[in-house]
Amino acid sequence: MEASTPKVEVKPVDPEKIKKIWRVAGILAIITAVEFLLAFTMDGGMLRNAIFIGMTLVKAFYIVSEFMHLKHEHKVLIWSLGLPCIFVIWLIIALLNEGSAIFSYFN
Repeated sequence: MEASTPKVEVKPVDPEKIKKIWRVAGILAIITAVEFLLAFTMDGGMLRNAIFIGMTLVKAFYIVSEFMHLKHEHKVLIWSLGLPCIFVIWLIIALLNEGSAIFSYFN
């Protein structure tokens, strides 16, 4: 008894999809290059941290919209996923701020 293998058809490569993937990779590479440039040229501080957090969020939302296809969904779904993330980020920042405030009582 011989096992039969299914016939596999190879579809031709879609050049538009490949071009889109390279465009997305290029945009992410540019944002990352700007982050590295700022990391080595700016002094450390709150402004640099805020810029890094902002650029990281931009990259994260761009990745989610392109690779997880969220950009093509209904706006209500996008807001129902994005708004809680914003509140969670705000909560983490608020808790970190309050947690470090306790050290001022001991000085």
